[in-house]
Amino acid sequence: MKNIVIIGLGALGCAYASKLHHMDPNRLQVIAGGARARRYKEEGFLINGKHFDFRYIAPEEQCEPADLIIVAVKGYQLAQAVIDIKNHVGSNTVILSLLNGITSEEIIGKEYGMDKLLYALSFGLTANREGNQIHFTSYGNLAFGEKINREYSQKVKNVKAVFEQAGIPFSIPEDMMRAIWWKFMVNVGINQCSAITGGRYGVFQTVDEAKKLMESAMWEVVRLSEKTGIYLNDTDIKKWYEILNTLHPDSRTSMLEDIESGRKTEVDLFAGTVCEMGEKYGVDTPINRTLLNIIKVLERR
Repeated sequence: MKNIVIIGLGALGCAYASKLHHMDPNRLQVIAGGARARRYKEEGFLINGKHFDFRYIAPEEQCEPADLIIVAVKGYQLAQAVIDIKNHVGSNTVILSLLNGITSEEIIGKEYGMDKLLYALSFGLTANREGNQIHFTSYGNLAFGEKINREYSQKVKNVKAVFEQAGIPFSIPEDMMRAIWWKFMVNVGINQCSAITGGRYGVFQTVDEAKKLMESAMWEVVRLSEKTGIYLNDTDIKKWYEILNTLHPDSRTSMLEDIESGRKTEVDLFAGTVCEMGEKYGVDTPINRTLLNIIKVLERR
């Protein structure tokens, strides 16, 4: 995979762009156009104290198809990203979506074919960002693969080779769909509850009421998972606490960062999806309905 493209330079995109740039700056391009590209070129990025000037390409530019496209935008930016990657998608392109939630692969696949997609999620990446300056305390783990990975497909082997060369921490779960649903459950709990309370990880490590609120939102996802054949359970919630207790108490979730920075959040991917699925399967979701309404108010405020 010699031609790698990233769209989206939030904390997640910058984390993996910096690793791929270190591997070989000539193999990486970032899709960005207009004022955004001008700002990136003028300011660059300061990532863990090192200055990065990535190579940028506008969405409308004609180019060779990419071997690998990494989609790292926010959920509300996905529709535009699907359009912007068009000139980079060829017959052998592999697309890796790092978006939160459980729907992005199908949205991208509807446009370009599911045969080009690998499922993916990033977990445990912690960053503090101020403008173009980003400091990572952990690059976490990027899990990816086909839906089932008892044996690795050629697509999986190719991406694995790139991540090994770039030094990107990764895993290949045997059951990728269960892994995605588990992270969805976690995000529905910690991201949304931190957004409405202003609580950093330390609050959810130590305050019983915060834990109960988070768990109540997560249990609605567990009940929905039973309807889809995923079957999350209380062991999955305990697994999250094991990870939560290792995180820096002063670090923020991405949704709390969005609220504090006055940005739009991904609440539609989280509570919005839970409520829609609840209506579809006849599962009551009062906690996520309340979270959805509160966070929508916070966005407008």
